[in-house]
Amino acid sequence: MRSIFFIFFINFLLSNNLDFDGNNAFNYLKAQCEIGPRHPGSEGHAKLIKYLKSHFTSISDTIEVYNDTINHPVSNKKIEITNLLIRHNIKANERYLFMAHFDTRDRADKDKDPNNINNPIIGANDGASGVALLMEISNYLNKNPLGKIGIDILLVDAEDMGRSGYKDEWGLGTQSFVKTYTGALPKYAICVDMIADKNPIFKIEGFSYQYAKDLVYEIWGIAKDLGYKEFVWQLTGAIYDDHYYYYQGTKVPSIDIIDFDYEHWHTIDDTVENCSPKGLYIVGNVLLEFIYRKDKP
Repeated sequence: MRSIFFIFFINFLLSNNLDFDGNNAFNYLKAQCEIGPRHPGSEGHAKLIKYLKSHFTSISDTIEVYNDTINHPVSNKKIEITNLLIRHNIKANERYLFMAHFDTRDRADKDKDPNNINNPIIGANDGASGVALLMEISNYLNKNPLGKIGIDILLVDAEDMGRSGYKDEWGLGTQSFVKTYTGALPKYAICVDMIADKNPIFKIEGFSYQYAKDLVYEIWGIAKDLGYKEFVWQLTGAIYDDHYYYYQGTKVPSIDIIDFDYEHWHTIDDTVENCSPKGLYIVGNVLLEFIYRKDKP
């Protein structure tokens, strides 16, 4: 009897049998990669911003555009960057933020071939995957409107320009955003990065556990409820990703869902062929479950 009750209770917790379309999200990943490299200052970068604006305009309440001029941390040249804040159910006071960087690295400095290290990467996983997931999340929210809570999607620029050991050179788009944004802040922030590996594993990132332990337990607990063993209860190293800079600028509890073990990171082999819809589907369902649990009366 107890086991039957437990199964009923878990099924009751799961919100409306949500089903994230990982294949459609993967199509968005491919569409970004077809543009080519998308680092700030490139032709692909400008095309991508236009593509993202076009996608979100008809399926969200508003899109707020935050432009800035910064110095490239390596060349010191001035570059134009753009952050996009997409808002769903804008009238809601209780809000949650999801974020991902859309820029790609302008050099493949981790490539094994020294002839490739100065070439820009396609960034299928490191750049396109988090954005693709949030594009599909936005589709779902448009078709299944929220009642109690609001969701903000922050797409940030210039995350991936820094040098190892120089923490202030990373997350430049987020650093710019938190200095200029003056609106109401969310209760929590969740960053998604490198989530489309063919065999994804999501361990608990160090800063996430330090800054937002309760949120970590909630998200990894949802993954357990859904049966996703890819979310591993293992604390790993800390990374200076956008969640770190968002927390530093706002003190909003922030976590990073990221696969540390992607072998093609910062190489020219970070391509569509080395990615799959699997991680997008898993993370997408976890985030939808999180959203609609929060939205219950």
